[in-house]
Amino acid sequence: MKSLWLVAVLQLMLYVNGVDMEHLKADNLKILAAEKHNQVLNQGMKVLPRDCHEMLLTSSGLARDGVYLIQPGDAPIVVYCAMQEGGWTVVQHITVNSSVNFDCTWAEYKHGFGDVTGDHWLGNEYLHQLTRGPGRYKLGVKLVDKDAITKMGEYDPVLVEDEAAGFRLRLGLFQGTAVDALTLDTENYLHDNQRFTTKDRDNDNYFQNCAKLEFQGVAGGGWWYDACAGANLNRRNVIYWQKDCNKERLCKYAWMMVKPSDTFKVVQSADCRKDEL
Repeated sequence: MKSLWLVAVLQLMLYVNGVDMEHLKADNLKILAAEKHNQVLNQGMKVLPRDCHEMLLTSSGLARDGVYLIQPGDAPIVVYCAMQEGGWTVVQHITVNSSVNFDCTWAEYKHGFGDVTGDHWLGNEYLHQLTRGPGRYKLGVKLVDKDAITKMGEYDPVLVEDEAAGFRLRLGLFQGTAVDALTLDTENYLHDNQRFTTKDRDNDNYFQNCAKLEFQGVAGGGWWYDACAGANLNRRNVIYWQKDCNKERLCKYAWMMVKPSDTFKVVQSADCRKDEL
């Protein structure tokens, strides 16, 4: 009953903002099957939110988990929003031994693939659009092991640079219950500040293409490799996150998500007359 009430509230909001439910337009519509187009919860809004967190605020906290249209760049895109966890925009989800093939090309990783309601990669271009601002964003990582134990981690801030820069990953400070597998080189791999590598675009620091290296016949997939990986959430048969997820400690699911950073305060210094965080 409560979920039906929430849907009714969202539909009312769409009506107030002017709704045209006839056509669904999105730059990445290929990651949402035609029979699922009616699952888009804010279809028809004239002024789309920039991300899921803005959609949550627009709904006064009433929006529920599901597929939404957002517009971080020039064109709308479909995304899955984790509203119950605070309005995160999901940019990656994988299930171990997924039926979705993550051994994809540069173009496929740029524009996204899979099923936005299940296992998918949203697309490096949209990761760039989301994290470039104007505000600061953070990256969330969620891991669930075979015993249903969940671990979380956040990097604040996060920036994925544009294609000309190889979709380079820039990360800030880490906090969480998971280990820091991207900015600490405990296994001599550092993923922060690395460009993205795919099977047809080798930007890593190894003498071979890390995306092509196989484990039990399955290639690594696209990732921000060093030489090669202390973490890789795109290897289909083994979710890898240092000691939290690996061949010995199996994980069943992983998510990557982004949302605006928490509000920070600018303090005026009387001594140096500069704004300090």
